[in-house]
Amino acid sequence: MKENMIVRVSKTPLLNGDAVDAKREELRQYFHQTYSLYEALFEPITSDEAYFIRPEPLRHPLIFYFGHTATFFVNKLVLGKYIDERLNRSLESMFAIGVDEMSWDDLNQANYDWPSVQTTRAYRHKVRGIVDEVISSMPLTLPITQDQPAWVILMGIEHERIHLETSSVIIRMLSLDYLKPHPLWEPCRISAAAPKNTLLPVAGGCVTLGRGDNADTYGWDNEYGSKTVEVDSFHASQYLVSNEEFLAFVEAGGYQQLRLWSEEGASWLNYTKASIPHFWVKRNGKYFQRNLLDEIELPLNWPVEVNYLEANAFCHWKAEQTGRFIRLPTEAEWMQLRNMIDTDQPYWDEAPGNLNLEYFASSCPVDHFETNGFYDITGNVWQWTESPIDGYPGFEVHPLYDDFSAPTFDGKHNIFTGGSWISTGNEALKFSRYAFRRHFFQHAGFRYIEATTKEVPVEPVNTYETDDLVVQYLEFHYGDSYFGVANYPVACIETLLAKLPAINTDKALDLGCSVGRASFELAKTFSHVDAIDFSARFIQHGHQLQETGQSRFSIPTEGELVAFKETSLEQLGYTKEGKERIHFAQGDAHNLKPQFSGYDLIFCGNLIDRLHDPKRFLNEVHSRMNSGSYLVLTSPYTWLEDYTDKSNWLGGVKVNGENFSTLDGLKETLSQRFEFIEALDVPFVIRETARKFQHSVAQMSLWKLKD
Repeated sequence: MKENMIVRVSKTPLLNGDAVDAKREELRQYFHQTYSLYEALFEPITSDEAYFIRPEPLRHPLIFYFGHTATFFVNKLVLGKYIDERLNRSLESMFAIGVDEMSWDDLNQANYDWPSVQTTRAYRHKVRGIVDEVISSMPLTLPITQDQPAWVILMGIEHERIHLETSSVIIRMLSLDYLKPHPLWEPCRISAAAPKNTLLPVAGGCVTLGRGDNADTYGWDNEYGSKTVEVDSFHASQYLVSNEEFLAFVEAGGYQQLRLWSEEGASWLNYTKASIPHFWVKRNGKYFQRNLLDEIELPLNWPVEVNYLEANAFCHWKAEQTGRFIRLPTEAEWMQLRNMIDTDQPYWDEAPGNLNLEYFASSCPVDHFETNGFYDITGNVWQWTESPIDGYPGFEVHPLYDDFSAPTFDGKHNIFTGGSWISTGNEALKFSRYAFRRHFFQHAGFRYIEATTKEVPVEPVNTYETDDLVVQYLEFHYGDSYFGVANYPVACIETLLAKLPAINTDKALDLGCSVGRASFELAKTFSHVDAIDFSARFIQHGHQLQETGQSRFSIPTEGELVAFKETSLEQLGYTKEGKERIHFAQGDAHNLKPQFSGYDLIFCGNLIDRLHDPKRFLNEVHSRMNSGSYLVLTSPYTWLEDYTDKSNWLGGVKVNGENFSTLDGLKETLSQRFEFIEALDVPFVIRETARKFQHSVAQMSLWKLKD
């Protein structure tokens, strides 16, 4: 293992090749280089205290990110069944989830007992060894495909490279009192007056978005599929907007003129009271810029770094000043510019922009990297676009990371393009697609374009859910009843409450909540309901219904034909008071965070036969329950080795030549701590199409925790 190897510049491995052994060693080198580089980002921190400060309130402290990228490797390798055991279940729960900005993320610091830096560093060291062993022993064929363990290794590497960049943004917000210079992170030292920006013509044409199924590098799910867009001719700014160009907007009172800001932008202004860009500092009438590890006099010819809302307001101001249709480019219009560069990161001799850590550990002047008369088509800072992110036609999630993109397909996350000085790996590739909420800060700026009309050629994000599995469960939970069979989540909750009339109704857990119908039912009775599912795709719909009061989805009828459905809290008979009792969270039933405890009821709807180790779950669930509380399990007992190794099935097998049912297994596992109350059948119907249904019968078993 090459733990001391810290090399700043690397290339993304190709998926293909001729020699398996050479590719295996290339993956090993890429992993260790990434892992060491990430750790080196934290080396300028001079005090462990800094790891536990939150300079950005919308994010966790740095200790989370220091541990998170290592935990990601373990969690995905366990999920994919490429390793059998966890290293540290506590850390792998605490560090598992926190993409920072999804509305169900848990940023309540009272719920976290963070480990020390030393403990986290030791954990990272152990994970490094485990991943190295997996790389050495895993089966490998070329080209690498999405069903191979090598893909999961690349997933972990590229995930860590994303956090190399996002963690650098958080470090940039730390007080300089906690930081020292570092030779690996030397900034650009060149600054001067900015060049005058001008608009240059860009010919229109047909642009194909999407990397295609035969791409030769790792890609995230949102990059696959394809979409063809006819782009009209336009003019684009020759340079990224510089600090000097943006300063004119600031000095013209741009932050005070609300007519220049969108409704969302005006709300953000009112909340933050911002008057200058986030990384600017004004002191004694003079402007400075905070970089990663230092503060310098405002470099006028460097790109300004702002969020989408600020960039959008600048464009409105520029349009007023010029009388032209000035706006940000769309994703397709930026790609028309990017097509001027005929190479990509795995193949270039040197980067065509301040990208891939090949030049500086900061931005640099906007007139350093030229292509066909334009500068910084790629690199220096990310470039905001007008395009909300959505899946291309053909989009599919990866089963081991189903929440990478889908939760952002909400019309609230805009794409930025081109990468920054610290964008490496997948981030530096032509077809990479990343999106953030419009108020978020990254190393991001913008260029503007002049269009021929006021209209922005951006398609609305499809607010009707179309994912087959998610749609099936939305209809199952919130749609029609079929063949006289009652709505299953509603029937389950009504049945268990009828069977348990003396239950304490303070706190319930809906574990494996899917899209949340049972959670809303429980909230009619319980004062607090935690609703947890492993899939963010499912949770987001329960949370959306909670937040907006409605949910929309399209269900297949036959072939490619669909019917559009819509439901609302009002139609379902749920009150505002009830919905506010629910807390949706993403979590692993095998490894929940410690705060999920103290329950009077734990309801597991059709969960037990989808766990990889159901017996371990049942042996531990009592620790989260109050004395005299109840556990209710429902399941059709459709044991499948895709989810649960046969050796872990609770029943449905022969034992000593005799039939051994799942209920037998439940009694055997739970009898020491639980009193068995009753078992009864609850039928359900899942609609697949207008003419195809699954009619099943689940067994509900009720258990009381012994005193």
